[in-house]
Amino acid sequence: MTQNEQPFPVPPSPKREPLVTEQLGRTRTDSYAWMKDENWQKVLRDPAALRPDIAEHLKAENAYEDAVLSGMEPLRADLLKEMIGRVPPAEESVPVPDGPWEYYSRFEDGAQHPLRGRRPRGSGTEQVLLDVDAIAKQHDYYALSEAAHSANHRYYIYAEDVQGSEVYRIQVKDLETGELCAPAVDSTTGSFALSPDSEWLFWIYRDDNGRPSKIYRRPLTGGDDVLVFDETDPGFFLSIGVSASRKWIVIERGDHDTNETLLIPAATPTAMPVVAAPLVRGERYSLTHWNDRFIVLTNADGAVDFQFKQTPDTATGRENWTPFVPYLEGHYLLGASASRNHLAWAERRDGNVHILVVKDGLEGDIRAQAETIGMDEPAFDLTLLGALEYEGTTLRYIYQSPTTPAHWYDYDMATGERALRKIREVPSGHDPAKYETRRLFATAPDGEQVPITVLMQKDAKLDGSAPLLLYGYGSYGIAMDASFSTTTLSLVDRGWIHAIAHIRGGSEKGWNWFLEGRGTKKPNTFTDFIACAHHLVAQGYGTAGKIVAHGGSAGGLLMGAVANMAPELFAGIAAQVPFVDMLNTMSDVSLPLTPPEWPEWGNPLEDPAAYDLIASYSPYDNIQPKPYPAVLAMGGLSDPRVTYWEPAKWIAKLREVASGGPFLCRINMDAGHGGSSGRFKRLEEVALVQAFAIWAISR
Repeated sequence: MTQNEQPFPVPPSPKREPLVTEQLGRTRTDSYAWMKDENWQKVLRDPAALRPDIAEHLKAENAYEDAVLSGMEPLRADLLKEMIGRVPPAEESVPVPDGPWEYYSRFEDGAQHPLRGRRPRGSGTEQVLLDVDAIAKQHDYYALSEAAHSANHRYYIYAEDVQGSEVYRIQVKDLETGELCAPAVDSTTGSFALSPDSEWLFWIYRDDNGRPSKIYRRPLTGGDDVLVFDETDPGFFLSIGVSASRKWIVIERGDHDTNETLLIPAATPTAMPVVAAPLVRGERYSLTHWNDRFIVLTNADGAVDFQFKQTPDTATGRENWTPFVPYLEGHYLLGASASRNHLAWAERRDGNVHILVVKDGLEGDIRAQAETIGMDEPAFDLTLLGALEYEGTTLRYIYQSPTTPAHWYDYDMATGERALRKIREVPSGHDPAKYETRRLFATAPDGEQVPITVLMQKDAKLDGSAPLLLYGYGSYGIAMDASFSTTTLSLVDRGWIHAIAHIRGGSEKGWNWFLEGRGTKKPNTFTDFIACAHHLVAQGYGTAGKIVAHGGSAGGLLMGAVANMAPELFAGIAAQVPFVDMLNTMSDVSLPLTPPEWPEWGNPLEDPAAYDLIASYSPYDNIQPKPYPAVLAMGGLSDPRVTYWEPAKWIAKLREVASGGPFLCRINMDAGHGGSSGRFKRLEEVALVQAFAIWAISR
């Protein structure tokens, strides 16, 4: 504490009620287990049902966080104003054509939520499909999961969440009358599919444990639900969709290791689904329908970074799969998009995404004959949006980098011509020449080279004087791509260096990068992040003790782990919806994601080695009596993924065991995992994180 700094107010001191758990011959004690409401499922659907003593404690935590950071309110306001200034007050998406119409969304001036609309193809009068902003004003929280029009263009279907718990209800609107024309479908995951004949709605039921467990079919305009598929494995996720060819209704079931696809011919949508190829444990595959065949993306036969095979659409068993694009180490295949005469796919190599396009009818070395779309930057991101229409030749993709705002391109796969459709506008101004992106590599303890993407001012001095924010995630094979962020600029413009650590557990260097950071190898994720911090310090991008670490969800697990392992590196830790109470969560089969997550972390209920490994790094269970940096933990009351009690318990135990800090907890009482809804409202939480980071460095 500096001479001019005022003493912190007294933090909340929650009661301790030790709960002793014996498991696999091991014993642990949890003094704050009472923060988990015994009726948590009800709380997810109705936050007002939260037990009064828990609500009182969470409100006290919010008040304490407000008090400690009260001096940063002017800065938070400035940051928020800057971020809002980089968002166009009014904005429209690039329209997507479909038959006689083109569909789009647009923000009216100052609106938090978009208006969904359509107009006759090429030009014409707008028809409003859904005014999301008007609906959202009737609720404290409002979010859409999916929205789609029927193939006959008469109906508009959307899934809405009004409490942040990700329990959605599906509505069907008749576009001829403008009225809802069917009873709402309640207790859904928000995922649905429409049969191409515009007669049937397929939807996924979310059970009382928050898991997708059944798929039903009902007449689109109302009627009885018919069970289509009953998922008996509590560890499997479900998804449903329609192929771009509109020939198949596709169901996928699986976890992070294994999956299986079931097919329903779109010509007979009331038929029961048939397995395309029976699941094989440890093997993944997905199908893209292309004329008379399926293109199979799979890791079968040891193709760690995946390969493409092909099979007739009348014979989908593995015995019929033949090579299409063989496995090539270092080329991680991400997915494909088909049109009548062309197939496009995205693949990651050297940390960046490239798009390849081939014509139908090619033989031999398909990859060698492909047209490649890439960019000449050290770090960039391409997002394959896919073929706009199956019978057309237009492919859409987005290009961006940390210095370059998103560019939407339409690529004619027949001629190779490219048309720029939109550049993301930054109303307050953006000069890419003021900034520099670099790709660095840190050496991990086992010798692996860990990529780091750095964004900084062009003339930044690399003498360790700049404050540094280091972001990381590293789980589920999710890559943290080198994209453009208008919010990050608020820090960089203040002289900060912003770095992303592409640690193991993600897939930036291929699927094996994920496998090397999960299960028994999960500690690599944490040591990779620490190695990145040390490398940045050694190269002059920052100084130990002047780094703020930032991560959310499973990245919050990372934040908790590195806080325990290397607190001396950091001035602050910002952890949003942090997964920090791992041992208890992975031992509670009632929670939505526990069985599905066992392949990722291990099962501590049945496997002693998994118990011991999780116990060795679980942030809540490894807090030590030593100085810690300041910590800001943020959660959402109706979050079904990382429940509110995880950050609340973590902060309480940090105060009990550790020194240093302060340790702050902010629970959004009106939102879930994604934080506040609305394009401006959610920026308030971003501004809070950045104000905390600046405060942690400067105090």
